[in-house]
Amino acid sequence: MNNHQRSASGPKTPDVKLVVMGRMGVGKSALVVRYLTRRFIWEYDPTLEFSYKHQTLVDDDVVSMEILDTAGQLYGDNRRQWEGHVRWGDGFLLVYSVTDKQSFHDVGRMKEFLDEAKKPRNVTAVILANKMDLNHERCISTDEGEKLAQELSCGYFEGSALLGDGVISEAIEELCREVRRRKMMENRTRRRSSSQMAKQVFSRVLTKIYNS
Repeated sequence: MNNHQRSASGPKTPDVKLVVMGRMGVGKSALVVRYLTRRFIWEYDPTLEFSYKHQTLVDDDVVSMEILDTAGQLYGDNRRQWEGHVRWGDGFLLVYSVTDKQSFHDVGRMKEFLDEAKKPRNVTAVILANKMDLNHERCISTDEGEKLAQELSCGYFEGSALLGDGVISEAIEELCREVRRRKMMENRTRRRSSSQMAKQVFSRVLTKIYNS
């Protein structure tokens, strides 16, 4: 099952809302389009943002998701807009190019921004190193990428939007999996807290009855 469409307002809330973030030129739009359509498109307008609705199977469950492909500017250029993206998103795909050292450093800055904006909740994020087809121009090693991911408590994947090697699907579906797992834990905690509160109220009522 693999359906997608450009986002339009509709009654159904997606199970998972994902935000794709990264410096201009790292291939965010190409990654998203490759994942959704299995095609590679060479040219994009880096100033435009799009959101896409999509359904896929994750662990044999049908999962509806909405993917926000952000414009190329970094969060510092429009902090209010980025804070809106952070509040909206459940999970974050942080993209850098293996040929662009600055885009690699930007991932750490983005994760720091996410951690600050999402407090006290933990941020669910995956790092995707793109443009592995340009390995001859590579300036960020696998070891460097894995070390950064470990420091930031993120999953780590390397792939290529041009080659479409399946890693993009793995990264996005792993991000969906982690978001769903976190939501289930939060729901259990919330139900347990509500149950305990109800028991406390009931206990106080009984105490008043017995003491009256």
